[in-house]
Amino acid sequence: MRQDHGKHDWPWWKSEVITKLANNSWSFRIENSFGSSIFNSEKDKPLTWFLKLKDGLSDLHPDMSDSMINMKILRKCGGELKHAVKCRCVDPCSSEDYINAM
Repeated sequence: MRQDHGKHDWPWWKSEVITKLANNSWSFRIENSFGSSIFNSEKDKPLTWFLKLKDGLSDLHPDMSDSMINMKILRKCGGELKHAVKCRCVDPCSSEDYINAM
């Protein structure tokens, strides 16, 4: 593929991969993985869990703002953790602030 298209930056390659591979089953898998992912402090690392969900949501909904993505991910945390993170982060909050608060 690189021989056909030449050298391009990552955003170009990402859009090409999404154009080629993104279909209804891909969207369904991403939505299901987001829906079933609840943060578990015993088995999940905050950074990897948060970034996995953020990447999935930004690929599925490219027009969604970062603050909306962060709020959707925050809803996937448990009650006490969600409350603790909300108390430590004041809007507008970056992804790094949420990860550090977790």
